[in-house]
Amino acid sequence: MELVELINENIVKIPLAGNSKDDILKELITVLKDAGYIDDVEETYRDVRKREDKGSTGLENGIAIPHAKTSTVKDMTLALGIKPSGVDFESLDGKPSKVFFLLLAPPDQAGPHIEALSEIARLSRSRYFLETLSNAKNPKEAVELFKS
Repeated sequence: MELVELINENIVKIPLAGNSKDDILKELITVLKDAGYIDDVEETYRDVRKREDKGSTGLENGIAIPHAKTSTVKDMTLALGIKPSGVDFESLDGKPSKVFFLLLAPPDQAGPHIEALSEIARLSRSRYFLETLSNAKNPKEAVELFKS
């Protein structure tokens, strides 16, 4: 499954309101609940936080990819959030993260989960794409960037 297949306006939030790692995680999980992808916000948060406690998913160039395998989803699920001012996500380069991809997969779907993480990591190498994405004004604009 390609990343573009997972992205739609219902799972994109611009701008994110949170000002901490935990705020951002909870906000992205709530986006998925509101879109009907998950029911149990607390269990999902615990699973994502457990993964995050093993090592930050804040990469370089303003991107973070919090992710987890969780029984709260039946299929791989994604939420995208943008915080133009950035948030300290304990990133590899020490800079604030602005673009957040929350990726959730059922425990038995390791292959697609790893493929999606790889695809997001590839995108993170394009500073132009990330800068353009972090400047998206609304979910429609962000989704169009993935389809172009």
